[in-house]
Amino acid sequence: MDWQGLALGLAGSVFRYPLNAWHPAPLKALRSEIRCLRADGAETIGIVGFSAGGHLAGLAALAPDADELASVQFAVLGYPITSMETETYRPSQRVLLGEDPSPESRRATSLDALVTESAPPFFIWHTAQDPYVPPEHTYRLAAALAADNVPHTAHVFDHGPHSLGLAGGGRGVDLDTPGRDLARRADGRWPR
Repeated sequence: MDWQGLALGLAGSVFRYPLNAWHPAPLKALRSEIRCLRADGAETIGIVGFSAGGHLAGLAALAPDADELASVQFAVLGYPITSMETETYRPSQRVLLGEDPSPESRRATSLDALVTESAPPFFIWHTAQDPYVPPEHTYRLAAALAADNVPHTAHVFDHGPHSLGLAGGGRGVDLDTPGRDLARRADGRWPR
């Protein structure tokens, strides 16, 4: 697949995770899909997700109970929800964890709390204008990755709405798109 015209040499598939299902159902479904990809011969698996899908992709990369067949080797998150412990985007807490999640459940699904030095490399990006998921989420995850010396790149672009995708056109966004920056950074630190 020529992913967004970037010619990265990546094969891709789309995972449609279960909606209206609370954690851990979406993570279990995603890990099952990753195991299927491995059974089909995939050796290196990277995961890409945006907004709530970015949260799920981050959980797949960081949650501590993954077996080798469900592991991912890199993660790309766009305007991700990374913390369930902040009050900055409470609607996501309700959708992903239920109406009144316990502090333990919120902590167990906060990406910044799950980072360890064995985490895979991350590419994270956001826009400063995002009205739904504040860029604080990207900063929190980047700080946690840096604290554990995990290779990562984090960008917060000045302009752009939520649901920007990779700014592949038609959105009227004047920025060096996250997709082009990702392509430039696909060097020795990032599996091919």
